[in-house]
This record gives sequence, C-alpha cells and structure tokens, in this order.
Amino acid sequence: QEQLVESGGGLVQPGGSLRLSCAASGFTLNYYAIGWFRQAPGKEREGVSCISRSDSITDYADSVKGRFTISRDNAKNTVYLQMNSLKPEDTAVYYCAARLVPSPMGPCTVVAGRMDYWGKGTLVTVSS
Repeated sequence: QEQLVESGGGLVQPGGSLRLSCAASGFTLNYYAIGWFRQAPGKEREGVSCISRSDSITDYADSVKGRFTISRDNAKNTVYLQMNSLKPEDTAVYYCAARLVPSPMGPCTVVAGRMDYWGKGTLVTVSS
C-alpha cells in the first residue's frame, strides 16, 4: 500500500528551527516530484515548496523563501523540509504530497490537484 508519512512537527519558539521528514512506503520516490503544503486553522491549504525528481528544480512560496529549504534523499526514500527562523504565522499542519513525473528533468508543482499521493500531515506550532 502506497503511503507517505510526515514527521518532525512540534512546538517551537519564534526564531527556532524544525526539520520535517516525508517518508514513502510501498513505492519509490525516485519517480516522483514532491511538494510540501500547509493548512493553518481557518485558512485554505497553500503550497509551501516543491522539489523535482532529480532535485535540480526547487520552488518556494514567497512567504518562506530564504527560511525554508527542501531536499531529498532518494536512497532513504525521504524528502525533507528544513524550516529556520520560524514565525507564528508558520503555524499549520504540514503535508507532503507526491506527483508521478515521467521525465527525471520534469518540473515540480505545488498545485494540490495535481498530486497523486498525500500524507496525513504533521502539526507545527510556533509560539512563545
């Protein structure tokens, strides 16, 4: 059974850091571009970052540029989101999602409707 499992969320003070992980089981991430999304209470889900199959292409929402870094380790079948200089407005449930991409050089996307698999999310709370 194909599954994505997020981990690494928690409570952190403003200015702190967290690293989220997205581990796949039942399929290999080598053939998938990965996106990270988040949904804050009372708000719509938004795309945060994505990484292509070959990790040659990454993209970030303006709100997280310079603070978040996405990376992948295909040998571990895992994608990461390093989050630094966290702000209270980063508080949300964070989800990872995978999209099958035929070409290793294909792009990534944070369009939620284009994703094939989703994790169940991990809660990040930024508060003093």
